[in-house]
Amino acid sequence: MNLIYELDNIKTDEQSLLINETLFHNANGYIGVRSNFEEGYPDGIDTIRGAYINAFYDFREIKQAEAFYGFAVEKQTMPNVHDVQGITLYLGDEPFSMFTGIVVAAKRTLNMGAGYTERYIHWLSPRGKEAEIRIRRLTSFVRPHLFLIDYSVTALNFEGPVTFVSTHRGDVENYFNPADPRLSQEHFRSLLPLEVVIEGTASFVSSATSKSRLTIRTAVDHILTDGDDGIGVITTVQEGHGAASHIEGRVKKKGILTLYKYCIFTDSLRPIPGAAAAELRRVMEEKPCALYSAQEEYLSKFWEGACIEIEGDKQLEKAVAYNLFELIQSVGKDPYSNIAAKGLSGEGYEGHYFWDTEIYMEPFFTLTNPAFAKNLISYRYGILDEARKNARLLGHHRGALFPWRTIMGRECSGYFPAGTAQYHINGDIAWSVVSYYLATGDLSFIAEKGAEIVFECARLWLDVGNYYRGKFRINEVTGPDEYTCLVNNNYYTNASAQYNLRWAVRFWEILNDADILEGVRKRIDLSPGEIDAFSQAAEAMYLPYDEELKINPQDDSFLTKKKWDMFHTPKEEFPLLLHHHPLYLNRYQVCKQADTVLAHFIFEDAQSLETMRNSFLYYEEITTHDSSLSTCIYSIVASKLGFREKASRYFGDSAKLDILNLHGNTKDGIHTANMGGTWMAIVYGFAGLRIKESGIYFAPALPESWKTCRFKIRYQDSQILAELTGRRTVFTLLSGTPKIINVYGKGYELSGSVTVQSPNPSRA
Repeated sequence: MNLIYELDNIKTDEQSLLINETLFHNANGYIGVRSNFEEGYPDGIDTIRGAYINAFYDFREIKQAEAFYGFAVEKQTMPNVHDVQGITLYLGDEPFSMFTGIVVAAKRTLNMGAGYTERYIHWLSPRGKEAEIRIRRLTSFVRPHLFLIDYSVTALNFEGPVTFVSTHRGDVENYFNPADPRLSQEHFRSLLPLEVVIEGTASFVSSATSKSRLTIRTAVDHILTDGDDGIGVITTVQEGHGAASHIEGRVKKKGILTLYKYCIFTDSLRPIPGAAAAELRRVMEEKPCALYSAQEEYLSKFWEGACIEIEGDKQLEKAVAYNLFELIQSVGKDPYSNIAAKGLSGEGYEGHYFWDTEIYMEPFFTLTNPAFAKNLISYRYGILDEARKNARLLGHHRGALFPWRTIMGRECSGYFPAGTAQYHINGDIAWSVVSYYLATGDLSFIAEKGAEIVFECARLWLDVGNYYRGKFRINEVTGPDEYTCLVNNNYYTNASAQYNLRWAVRFWEILNDADILEGVRKRIDLSPGEIDAFSQAAEAMYLPYDEELKINPQDDSFLTKKKWDMFHTPKEEFPLLLHHHPLYLNRYQVCKQADTVLAHFIFEDAQSLETMRNSFLYYEEITTHDSSLSTCIYSIVASKLGFREKASRYFGDSAKLDILNLHGNTKDGIHTANMGGTWMAIVYGFAGLRIKESGIYFAPALPESWKTCRFKIRYQDSQILAELTGRRTVFTLLSGTPKIINVYGKGYELSGSVTVQSPNPSRA
């Protein structure tokens, strides 16, 4: 698998700069730093210059024109934290800039195997000094507090003084755009100054958030070398709420000078006394080559389980690799954090966590690195009390309602019809817990945390829904399609509630049989009567069905509306949410994203194949895919239904969404959910993987342009390699105990390798 992504020409127009700030950002799940030029840009060029810490937040007011009872009036937002990127290089007295002199050659590289980015420039200064400049950046997976800049200069035709001016700034603020509801819409500064300390050549900057009163402390120091030993003179002074280091050295003709800038981030959510200073000392005692080696070793283990090889489309393979790398960069690796909608690459959606995690990203980790999935579920367990409070605020006397968007557990959605009303998040989280259990068999974790989440989510459905004419109905909610809000009996929501309720009953039975039920039962005062009520509601759940069209209507009123005229809508009016009032959209049959079609993937056993096919074809005609969460799901369902050309087309749109900036907003951050969806489109779509209580199932059907696809998954105690071609699939047990796998409806014992012929080979 090609793990190098690069651009041979670094463009310096504003749009390219903004997009590449995102695409080449560095992150490790704890910190993320956008790929801004160290030396900065000329005045007048827009930039989103930022660094972020996962789960670190401040509070901001939500300005409600009419603040009715229960409306969210405060939200958490992810602050832009201290700026440690700044380095200006002087060749003599000439500052290096991509906007002066002559850029002879320039390249940007992301090395996904070694875990660093690199910017290479061959530059001729205005006065004729010729130099090669290489700037590597690394956010360490092994030392998660570390961000390293490795800046080298080769003097091609001169010798003499070289100076670096390196900055460490605490006076930062967040980006805002009043024209985009997905971004902060007003200017604000979250970080307030606490102190700046200079100790020798090191600088320490501390700040506190304005309202949440969390603190951040960053530490920066440098080493300048022309080989093995440190050289030059380093002078560090305070500048405002920050510091500047002047590093002076000399370079010989054809000689190389390298500056290592060590940057440590710490925060009060994860308190470690003296962490910044102690960690700075530790990393500076290690040789940089050791830091790079540890990074590569970490990623070697990651790729050993996560790598997907595609023969027949190398560009697509590279796009998939990029997406998977961004997932490991984005996922939180401690109990405080999750995965933000934009990872740690930008400020879109203000660093909030959504249902994206459970439905789109967690499956990748569940089947490749379940420890991360376990941590993501633990995060939800950690905010379960806030979810209970949220349920009470919404008028529910029992159960928990997870917030639609949050960081620390409280609801951040200011527009409740397309936010808080999306009760299906409870079903999504319950589904993720069940999926983790089915894939791992980790019953002790279910007893400890998972079952409690599922039980409390199930309790909520009983309070939200009601019986009418013998059917259990759920009124006044919003499904995944945010162009249709506040409806009765959204099919996806009802199907997710039914699944949640059934598994609450099943977990009661499984834990009781294993004699480990009593802990969670006592903890939440759960009774057998409630379990009976769960079972009854699940069996009586109303799932809308139209006899004439033989489809599942998206909700009770959806089919009564006029269809949106997709054909005559100008391209510049997409996404519709930026050009039409929500009420106007709500009155039409038009879908922002997969809704009922998503239900046919997640809860496929609820309907016949014929109904799923009819629904897919119906909704395909009225879905704009304005959401990045949509095309990957259409690809999966198209695969299941045998629409192979459509599956391939939808997949391509999904896989290259950020690299090609297909939604026009990659500058605000990557689309992490879509990246997880890309992996699902291969594994759940083209390979037809399903894991159920009855076992593991495959139904492979590759795109015709692919020769071979290889991937690995973990199932219970085993790791399985699947090698798909158009004619056959070879399954190999790489480790663990033998398993029964079901392929095209037939069971096979997998103890070594099993070859299964395709019933409909794509090639002779």
